Amino acid sequence: MSSVPYLDLARAAEGDEPELSAAVLAAVRRGRYVLGSEVAAFESEWAAFCGAARAVGVANGTDAITLALRALGVGPGDEVLTVSMTCAPTATGVLRAGATPVFVDVDEERLTMDVGALDAAVTPRTKAILPVHLYGRLADVDALAAFARARGLVFVEDCAQAHGAAWNGRPAGTFGRAAAWSFYPTKNLGALGDGGAVTVVGDADSAVADRVARLRAYGYVTRNDAGEPGYNSRLDEVQAAALRVRLRKLAAGNRRRAEIAARYAAALAGAVRVPPPAREGETPAHHLYVVRVPDRDAFRARLAERGIGTDVHYPRAVHEQPAFASLPRGPLPVTERAMREVVSLPLDPLLTDEEANRVIEAVLASAR
Repeated sequence: MSSVPYLDLARAAEGDEPELSAAVLAAVRRGRYVLGSEVAAFESEWAAFCGAARAVGVANGTDAITLALRALGVGPGDEVLTVSMTCAPTATGVLRAGATPVFVDVDEERLTMDVGALDAAVTPRTKAILPVHLYGRLADVDALAAFARARGLVFVEDCAQAHGAAWNGRPAGTFGRAAAWSFYPTKNLGALGDGGAVTVVGDADSAVADRVARLRAYGYVTRNDAGEPGYNSRLDEVQAAALRVRLRKLAAGNRRRAEIAARYAAALAGAVRVPPPAREGETPAHHLYVVRVPDRDAFRARLAERGIGTDVHYPRAVHEQPAFASLPRGPLPVTERAMREVVSLPLDPLLTDEEANRVIEAVLASAR
């Protein structure tokens, strides 16, 4: 019996190959490889999908965080409240903007920013909050937006895992002043390499998008005339062409993810700690299906023996990594406990029902 890999990107590429080949070849033949028509078209299409006023394509999701913060005036001397229950790029993006990440804990159920932990973390230097919509589940955006408004803080969303998520019909990325997106190949909308974007919600923040567009290209106001120091962080034409192909399939892919997640939830509840059900009004993106077990390494080993691939998102909290150990933080008991328990099961839109059933059977046999 063949194994069920955690994720097979080649399988997805094979299915998209005819359309990807045509789109990429057309982009190559145009001879304009940086900030051309494909990027402009993708920016328009991505903004429409996200319910945003503008989208600006950048090189990756880390740069998206950096440029969004800088465009909103966050920089040296400022503190940004964020979480350690995430991947390192969240903190890296803040640091590259010149600001200091301050880690707060997450809630026990969804493992997203605990609004109740924010007050104790605020200092006179606090300038922004940067929640992470983890595993495709939105953080408590209503409470976070209210908190930011009450304290005059900039609210930026890390939407790297939230492509297509929504709250009461309102898409992820439309609750803050700006949102940072990653199109790393493993994301719900994945490029053939790195890619990212910054979106802004309304026309009032069009100036923010304009500044991001300048910052991504050296700070140029006109060609060879920099108005401020910027970056080399441009989404290229080939990646934009590939993303346009895959964007057309994103909604269907998310529906299939939801079907597999529902199958897992119904079968595995009681055997392992499954993700909480969606709140009324919540539409998860189901980027990852993450269960929690007390004996993670042994559990993963038992699944591997049965041919089931798994991953861990993430094996170490950001504050536990040497590069970030000196950053300020409050108590993080939920984060630290969850980081020892989380296991990601296969959740690929191309997963067949038979493969999903094999994952279920293996989990039930391994959860002891």
